[in-house]
Amino acid sequence: MSPELILPTVRLRASWLEARDEWAAGAHQDGTGLRLADGVDLGSPEGFAEWVDRLLLQADRSRPVGEGRVHATHWWIVADDTYLGAIDLRHYVNDFLFDVGGHIGYSVRPSARRRGLASWALGAVLPQARAIGLDRVLVTCDDANTASARSIERNGGVLEDVRGSAQHGLKRRYWITV
Repeated sequence: MSPELILPTVRLRASWLEARDEWAAGAHQDGTGLRLADGVDLGSPEGFAEWVDRLLLQADRSRPVGEGRVHATHWWIVADDTYLGAIDLRHYVNDFLFDVGGHIGYSVRPSARRRGLASWALGAVLPQARAIGLDRVLVTCDDANTASARSIERNGGVLEDVRGSAQHGLKRRYWITV
């Protein structure tokens, strides 16, 4: 069962819904693009399809994105048609992403953790960052998230600093040369 990165697809709706149910209600799932699901019933096939379309369109640099948003490419981490997590590559950063979110965000469903999937997915996306013209990427994680910090460091992340805010807590900020 080797993982792969695929573009979001309605074909994996049932698996994605199972993964969603593993998370605590309201838990933040970085890299999933759930903010693009505002006003959408992800439980319905039509709502899920609309959200998948929004995810795919966010990569189109010829189309405007909403205020406070940036263009991004989304991938799902899958193995054997099972959704295991998500990762996104933000094509550029705004002020918020510079301080808190970075160029790349990822999350792995709770039942698929501790398998090296985050490290693998991050490494798989770095060439994509180079392909869109980035020389280096900013990747952040919560200061207390040692597993994520290790994933970033395994992929060449160099810690720049730790920044904090009342709303988002302490964030470790790493740069990776691509």
